[in-house]
Amino acid sequence: MTQAALIIGASGDIGGAIARRLAEEGWSLYLHYNHHEAPVTALVAELAAAYPRQDFIPLAYDLTDAAHVTELAAQLFSVDAVVFAAGMTYYHLFTATTEPELTALMRVHLVTPMLLLTHLQEKLARSGAGRIVFIGSVYGGSGSAMEVAYSTVKGAQSAFVRAYAKEVASLGITVNVVAPGAVDTKMNQMFDANALAAVQDAIPAARLATPPDVSYYVAMLLQKEAAYLTGQTLYVSGGWLA
Repeated sequence: MTQAALIIGASGDIGGAIARRLAEEGWSLYLHYNHHEAPVTALVAELAAAYPRQDFIPLAYDLTDAAHVTELAAQLFSVDAVVFAAGMTYYHLFTATTEPELTALMRVHLVTPMLLLTHLQEKLARSGAGRIVFIGSVYGGSGSAMEVAYSTVKGAQSAFVRAYAKEVASLGITVNVVAPGAVDTKMNQMFDANALAAVQDAIPAARLATPPDVSYYVAMLLQKEAAYLTGQTLYVSGGWLA
């Protein structure tokens, strides 16, 4: 029987890389997006052509809306894994942060995912090998000036994972964070070439991560053989800020 995974944020570079790797490994996928429908539509067509025996279902939802999570969960027939890869940030001094910004960051990275899991836990437990992975950030551990609120919610993801993993371990569910450092994605294109070059110079591995670098560790955690690793944050940073 084909396993099914929900990828929250499948329209992003990391989410898309995770989708391609999991599809290659035989997973059927629910591919979530909000505003960016076109990349997911193209991804569904690509994967359906390559893997015709698997299902690839697009799923639209605004993660800043925490009021209709029940309806979102009801659209999912069978779920063996959930990957939270949606991301957003604001880059400025903390004193310039607004309440709407704080609310959006909390809902996208923490509140809506937590609420969704309250509805999906029973489905994840059915196989005895349910998997939950958050795409966090190295900043959740080290913190970052100019991204104080983002660093805070990413740190909170790791705190949630440590606690929740203890509740669901007896159900065969693992809960972990894969926390990348600097990744070559569209989200980081807000920074100019000089800023990115300075970051790369500080990375011992001497390069930014690629989305496939991140997807490898997600796929690893979703394997049945990974059942004894839970409650952890894996820093995939090339040694940066370690």
